[in-house]
Order: sequence, then C-alpha cells, then structure tokens
Amino acid sequence: MIQRKQTIFLLLAIVFTIACLCLPVGSFSSGIGENNTIYNLWIVTANGSHDYSVWALFAILLVTCPISIAAIFSYHNRIVQSRFCLFNMLLILGWYIVLAVFTLGMEGAENLKLSFYTAFPAVALILYFMARKAILADEALVRSADRIR
Repeated sequence: MIQRKQTIFLLLAIVFTIACLCLPVGSFSSGIGENNTIYNLWIVTANGSHDYSVWALFAILLVTCPISIAAIFSYHNRIVQSRFCLFNMLLILGWYIVLAVFTLGMEGAENLKLSFYTAFPAVALILYFMARKAILADEALVRSADRIR
C-alpha cells in the first residue's frame, strides 16, 4: 500500500539525498589563502573555476533518487521494493567509498574539512534500512495471513 510508513521513509531519504546533491560536501585549502569547496558534481577552486573530477559522487546519488521513486510505486511487489532499498543502501555505501578515494587522492587532503551535509547520505541510509525492515515486516504479515486461509 502506498500510504504505509515505508513510503514516508523513502520520501525522506529522497529529500536528504537531493539536499546532499545541492549542498557542499567539504572544503580544503591547497595553498595560502586558497580555499576550494567540494560539491558532489564539481570542485569550486579559489579562482572560481570548476573542476569536474568528482562527478562520480553526483552520479551515484543521482541514481538513488529514481530507484527510490520506483520503490515507492512498486508497493504491490514488496520483494522488489525491498531489493530497491537494499540496492540504494549499497549505492550510498559506495558513495562514501568514492568520497574517501577522492579526498585521499587530491592535493591538500590533509587540510580537508568535511561539512555537516556529508552526513545526509548516512541519514538516507538509515531511512532505507528502516523502510526495508518495514517492507519485509509487511511481507511476513501477508504471508502469515495467506497461511491461515
């Protein structure tokens, strides 16, 4: 059913994911007074130019949004819905791995300051976990009701 609590969890996860897509992930200084800001799609350098070397962060989070919407509207097939949630959880874990690889590999990584918004995918991960747990509980309830008939 579309009005279940897992729908709210999935919608909140989409909101946190979109917010993380739009907000800065961190900043680092590569020299004296040169402050660079990392977004999911690009790095804004001190002179205002954009470096698109971190585009994979954007791509990973962007893929999770349509999968979440597909999970919301596949309420009639709870097994597929739970697999969508599991896939999104794996994508978010992959996002953190890619973020670690990019930040450790860039110049000035010792001066890296991650922003508060870096925790938004972790909140979305928790929401996907809660949604998956509720979906599987609904599936168990339906199966037990079918056994009684």
